[in-house]
Amino acid sequence: MLISPWMTAGAISVQPDTSLSRCQKLMKEHGVRRLPVVDENNRVIGIISDRDVKSASPSKATSLEVHEIQYLLAEVKARDIMTPNPICVKANESISKVALIMLDKKIGGLPVVDDGDHLVGIITDQDVFRVLVTIGGAREPGIELTVETSQEPGSLARVFDIIRKNKGRIVSVMTAYLDNGNRHVFIRLRPFESESAGATLKEALETQTTLLEWTVCPGVAAKG
Repeated sequence: MLISPWMTAGAISVQPDTSLSRCQKLMKEHGVRRLPVVDENNRVIGIISDRDVKSASPSKATSLEVHEIQYLLAEVKARDIMTPNPICVKANESISKVALIMLDKKIGGLPVVDDGDHLVGIITDQDVFRVLVTIGGAREPGIELTVETSQEPGSLARVFDIIRKNKGRIVSVMTAYLDNGNRHVFIRLRPFESESAGATLKEALETQTTLLEWTVCPGVAAKG
């Protein structure tokens, strides 16, 4: 799964001489937590996070006068607080690779560039969460179940066969491999037409597999 459908295209950016006050304003107006810093050719040379902006801003407990605060906000530039040469990714990178970079490097967002390092967008941890919620069908009502199986060929097919025979409708499947040579299979199903139909499948899974979890999910509407 590529990041291109999930990234924010045309990301809000600043240049090295953009003032701290302007960076603050852009973040507030657009509801963003990161600003790529680009040169005159729109090539990425740095990135600023909301933490960088807060660290460089005067504290509310400051003894500075108002005009001194305004002067400071105008004099401090993006180049002074940015992280230079940030990790960038291409639009044809996979979501899994980007998520791994963010996790390993402990960063929450990556500029997306073309082959010439020109800024084309940004991908953030929030986008990765959105992918997980979307492909997992988490907003829709349904049933989440976890089964432990071996990694032998056909073991997963047997689980699917039980679900099919009991008229279960699969929304998504994800797996996690365990140190003991088995795997946990996370399956989300569409709601059953009756409680008895769901109970029949649950009983079949309990008797024929190692069923670890069976959770009825009501679904969650998106905010805003």
